[in-house]
Amino acid sequence: MNTTLPASAEPVRHPSGLKVIFLTEMWERYSYYGMRLLLVLYLTKALGYPRAEALSLYGLYTGLVYLTPLLGGYIADRWLGARLTAVIGAVVMMLGHFAMAFEPLLFIALGLLVVGNGLFKANNSSMVGLLYDSPDDPRRAGGYTIFYMSVNIGSLLAPLGAGTLGEVYGWHWGFASAGVGMALGLGAMLWLQPLLGRAGLRDDQTGVTRQHLPLVLAFCVGSLLLVLAVMQVSRLLSGVPMGLQLTLGVAAVVLVLGFSGRRQRGAATARPALSPVERQRVLAIAVIVFFVIFFWLGYEQTGGTMTLFADEQTDRHLFGWEIPATWFQLVNPLTIILLAPAFAALWTRLDRSRYALPDPAKMALGMITLGLGFVVMAVAQQRAEAFGHVGPLWLVVVYVLHTLGELMLSPVGLSLTSRLAPRHLAGLLMGCWMAATGVANYLAGSLEGLLAGSNIPPFVFLYGSSIGAGVLLLCLTPWLNRLTRRTPGEG
Repeated sequence: MNTTLPASAEPVRHPSGLKVIFLTEMWERYSYYGMRLLLVLYLTKALGYPRAEALSLYGLYTGLVYLTPLLGGYIADRWLGARLTAVIGAVVMMLGHFAMAFEPLLFIALGLLVVGNGLFKANNSSMVGLLYDSPDDPRRAGGYTIFYMSVNIGSLLAPLGAGTLGEVYGWHWGFASAGVGMALGLGAMLWLQPLLGRAGLRDDQTGVTRQHLPLVLAFCVGSLLLVLAVMQVSRLLSGVPMGLQLTLGVAAVVLVLGFSGRRQRGAATARPALSPVERQRVLAIAVIVFFVIFFWLGYEQTGGTMTLFADEQTDRHLFGWEIPATWFQLVNPLTIILLAPAFAALWTRLDRSRYALPDPAKMALGMITLGLGFVVMAVAQQRAEAFGHVGPLWLVVVYVLHTLGELMLSPVGLSLTSRLAPRHLAGLLMGCWMAATGVANYLAGSLEGLLAGSNIPPFVFLYGSSIGAGVLLLCLTPWLNRLTRRTPGEG
């Protein structure tokens, strides 16, 4: 339960509801990463997809996963509340994961996962902040740190559970395991929801109860019909490039939501005009979000080209035992769990010293570090082509460098966007950050196809784009610093 502390006391307890969200997010991330790390291997090895088509489908799926939370947040804000929307999303995702265990249902399953994730992801995350009594509650930052650890524990368990089951015992066992993980997350939220208090509820709600079952079923049926409709439209537009199809679909959703929102707001609640300082900050966020695309374009090779490299060109034998290719993705969450506290302490100490780095500079260093990982990866690719295979240490070094880059860029960028965004545009601008990640995911899956015929090896392109974008962002840092400067009296 929430504890009320005197102003002079150091808060030591977090709301009990944080345990519920921790367990829900941990199992949801297990299911997401478990399915994601198997997808490309399943497409190429079990279904016989050509490498380029498998990577393109992977990129489309992961791209949409980061775009649909904009729609889920809108539905929660306007109609259902965060908790009920998250429960509906969890049910739809669970159905999608179990559908992945049946080969003929591949595209239906992927569609259900995209829709369910859109309903679940942003709303479960937003409930962390709603557990605390005020925005100034000093426990809030610690609460999000604990929440972030649940994400990494889930991603740590995914290769060990779903990855091992999928590679060793059969792909469908791995996908079914992801469905079980989502079911456990859903069960945690429903059975332990009294600990959440009123977090995520509308004024007219007392919790998610049996009376909501018809609504949940209606959303499940509606999600299935939506997926089938999109599949049919995609067949009709089969001659149109997938990127253009995606752009048209996003534009249609934005127009519908914008029209709906304008009708509800009316002229009396029009948004205030931006001040000159706010316009500068929005411009700074836009520039930073653009650069973020180059980072995630490289980072999200994890589930695509780098998983294929682990499977096809890495010697994974150790004392007579073959390491599953998916286990290399253990390196990222392990590194985060071990080093995230050290990075938090490092930035705090630097920020209080004369060697303080501006946030854009920290992000630029993260991009350069990512690029160094691809320098190692390009050398490993050359050696694999010359000798057939390379040792597993090459991939371990690459994943460690990429994780160090993530620790420099991701939390810093999220914090910067949250701090700079005008209050009435906070959700939209954070949505732009997520949308940039979605665009990067799509490009990551399409990269080999885009580079076809250019004679540029993908890993060479990636270290050039990552380091080049990082250096350019460093050069722009003084200008961005002026745009993001604090105004007098700002904390």
